[in-house]
Amino acid sequence: MSEASALPLFYRDPQPLAAAEHGAWRLKDGDVAFAAETAFVPVVVSEIAAAARSYPIVFSSGDGAQPIAVLGLEQRNLFVRDGRWAADAYTPAYVRRYPFGFIATVNPSGFALAIDAASERVAVSGEEGAALFENGRPTPLTQDAMAFCNAFQGEAAVTQAFGEALRVQNLLIDRRADATLPDGRKLGLDGFQVVDTERFANLDEAVVLDWHRKGWLALVHFHLASLERFGALLNLQGQAATIAEHAAKTPKTKKA
Repeated sequence: MSEASALPLFYRDPQPLAAAEHGAWRLKDGDVAFAAETAFVPVVVSEIAAAARSYPIVFSSGDGAQPIAVLGLEQRNLFVRDGRWAADAYTPAYVRRYPFGFIATVNPSGFALAIDAASERVAVSGEEGAALFENGRPTPLTQDAMAFCNAFQGEAAVTQAFGEALRVQNLLIDRRADATLPDGRKLGLDGFQVVDTERFANLDEAVVLDWHRKGWLALVHFHLASLERFGALLNLQGQAATIAEHAAKTPKTKKA
C-alpha cells in the first residue's frame, strides 16, 4: 500500500461549496467507476462489522492506524465492474459520500462541505442533473450531503481514537500478503498492519473492560475474522484474470 497523496483518495479538485460561486452547479447521476482502480479504501469504526463480511480489514502503517478495507491484490478494485459495485458486497461510506466531502478551513468548526469539481458528475452549467443551490440556499440534495459528511467526520474522530489506542497498547504488527494466481503470476501486498493475537490476548484487565464498554473489543474480533477474506480476494483475482484472458483470446467482430 503506497503512502497517501496530498489529496484524499478519489479527489482531484475539491472546492468548498458556496452559493456565490457554485449557485448554478448541478449534480448528474453517475456510477462508481471512479473507484475501479483502487485496491483499498478507508473505513470508520461504525462500518467495520459490515465491511468485514466482504473484505479483509487491516490498518495503515502510518501514524494514524487507519482501518482499511482491502478491495484487491493489485491496483484494481475487484468489486467494481461496469461502473457498479458488487451487489453482494458492502459499499464503504467513503465511496458513497463522493463527490462530496469535508475540507479543512479556518472557520470555527474547522471544516466545510466540499465537492470534487473534477468529478464527471459535476455540471457547472446547463440543466442536466439536480441543483446544489436554489435561490442562494442549499437544496435538500446538498443538505443531505452535509448531514452524511458530518456524520462521517464524527465517526472519523472516533476511528482515530481507536487506532491510537491500538498503537498505545502496541498491538499492531507489520504484515504482508503473498498470493500465486492460477496463471502462475505472483502478487504481494505489503505496507499494512494487523493486530497481534498474542498481545491482544494478554491485554491488561482494565484495558479489556474499558474497550468492552467502548465496543472496541468487538472491532478487533471483526478485524481478525476478516483476514480470512484474503482467500476470497485471491479467488476473485483468479476469476478476473481468467475473464481477461478469455476476452483477449476472443476475436472481435467488426461492425458493418
